[in-house]
Amino acid sequence: MTLIGIDASRASSTAPTGTESYSYHLIRALLPLLGKYESVRLYCREQPTAEAFPGAELRVIPFPRLWTHIRLSWEMLRDPPKVLFVPAHVLPPIHPRRTLVTVHDLGYRSFPEAHPWSQRLYLEASTRWNARVSSHILADSMATRQALVESYGISPDKITVVYPGYETDLHRIEDPETLAQVHMRYGLDRPYILFLGRIQPRKNLARLIAAFGNVLKRHPELLLVLAGPPGWFAETIRTRARELGLERHVVFPGYIAMEDKAALLSGARLFAFPSLYEGFGFPVLEAQACGVPVLTATTSSLPEVAGEGALLVDPLDTEAIEAGLSRLLEEPALRQTLIAHGTRNLVRFSWEQAAQQTAAILRQLAT
Repeated sequence: MTLIGIDASRASSTAPTGTESYSYHLIRALLPLLGKYESVRLYCREQPTAEAFPGAELRVIPFPRLWTHIRLSWEMLRDPPKVLFVPAHVLPPIHPRRTLVTVHDLGYRSFPEAHPWSQRLYLEASTRWNARVSSHILADSMATRQALVESYGISPDKITVVYPGYETDLHRIEDPETLAQVHMRYGLDRPYILFLGRIQPRKNLARLIAAFGNVLKRHPELLLVLAGPPGWFAETIRTRARELGLERHVVFPGYIAMEDKAALLSGARLFAFPSLYEGFGFPVLEAQACGVPVLTATTSSLPEVAGEGALLVDPLDTEAIEAGLSRLLEEPALRQTLIAHGTRNLVRFSWEQAAQQTAAILRQLAT
């Protein structure tokens, strides 16, 4: 029986963001497909919960630092699988001849100023290594595929676009009591515009805050909720709100628990995601799943992912962001049109479909 190994070190995070969520859901969807014909071994840095990955062989190999480069490399040298799949990190220096990796985005190249210099160097080196050394690459979007071709000269034939899925448990919540409880939990006592994602400059939050400040003059009842864990340079975002005198109108509730996400999204007047660069943009689909009108950017993968279910604006133009926010607040027909298109857009994305495509590539590499 062919042994397929999967790096699951990012799949058991207790506070997952995009790549961790991708790794977890794709692995879970892969297991029943691969388990019929292949043996699957998951390499974990820590013990996952009992129900996380049913049917898989778990190789739990704790190590304090440089887990991939030292500990996973040693495992590949000692007892390698036929194929190794790394869905959310970098290939170990020692690896099997046949490998599959996912490259999520190349945002550090398009907007280097939004990353610390040390992180830019690491991302440049690790992504170039992944792209050139791996047998095949999964890209989350056509935009990421094109960036790999242009940035690193990778052959398009080596890259397959496999769209991730989204959290199908997310749906619109109308129950007033449920909404009120979540709003109270996060201190939201007024109508609000919502952003959901990591708090860092690449998300274009400084311009969003400035645009919101102008919208606030016509809609003084509103809050801007910037929800998500802090990332690089997060304090600069808070500083911008203070500089504009908006600290009482801009709320930073931190990481949002999965059980609260649907209610927080459903209660928003609109979802604003004018990010400078995204390899995919999960929050756009999550907002569409909860029946919220979406504003997002004209750049990177975001038009590709949003389809017709979002109002697109130039993320570098603060006035365009302001105008987009105003339209979604003041034009009911536009709101309803975007919500309807967003619901239809979701059928293009599922973890089952992503797993089927990924399993086919893994089997091809194993032959």
